[in-house]
Amino acid sequence: MSRVAVVTGGGSGMGRAICRQLADAGRQVAVLDINGDAADEVARAITSSGGKACAAVVDVSDRPAIDAALDEVRSALGPVEIMVTSAGIEGFTEFLDITAEAWDRMMAVNLTGTFHCLQAAVPDMIEAGWGRIVTISSSSAQSGTRRMSHYVASKGGVIAFTKALALDLAPKGITVNTIPPGVIDTPMMRRPIDAGTMNVDAVIARAPLGRLGTPEDIAAACVFLCSEEAGYITGQQINVNGGWYL
Repeated sequence: MSRVAVVTGGGSGMGRAICRQLADAGRQVAVLDINGDAADEVARAITSSGGKACAAVVDVSDRPAIDAALDEVRSALGPVEIMVTSAGIEGFTEFLDITAEAWDRMMAVNLTGTFHCLQAAVPDMIEAGWGRIVTISSSSAQSGTRRMSHYVASKGGVIAFTKALALDLAPKGITVNTIPPGVIDTPMMRRPIDAGTMNVDAVIARAPLGRLGTPEDIAAACVFLCSEEAGYITGQQINVNGGWYL
């Protein structure tokens, strides 16, 4: 069955890999991203490979924009039965230097944006009596990370929200799980490395598998959680982190 999957932050990094692997698994994919050109590029790559996809520009902190984007998806592909919330932002700032505006923006995108996207999509899943939701959180929310208290708080909220939502939606046939990635080699992760705020060798040394994660590592776990076969898994944190002890 070619179910419709929506991936936020689908234009790059983990979101891009998730879109491609969902398409390879036979899903129709809606690529949502604040970068419209990137979203279009991913959707075109899927269609050129024989899949079915569409793209929409959306800032996940803007609820009317989310509602409009999902209406576009329904018109182009059909009702939403799978949603992966990969859109997010990060920041490295000493606690006393975090402004109220920076705190609010982090929460608006990472936590409130997740809420908006899922609340907008879940009615389709309830109608279908079937749904798969995967939130992308962070291993930082499990262990803590220096100079990222606003980011860690937002992703910790995503983990807690996922667990609560799983209980609410289980009677509807909808599973809700979260993947807290370890350090994954994405454009977002490369920024602190390039800025000198992250020592990549020290990060690799902490991973028993001895390497950074890849977007494809995250996508593989996500595609399984979105499958028919994962129907008895809900409310779980599926750690994809190279074996880090948190």
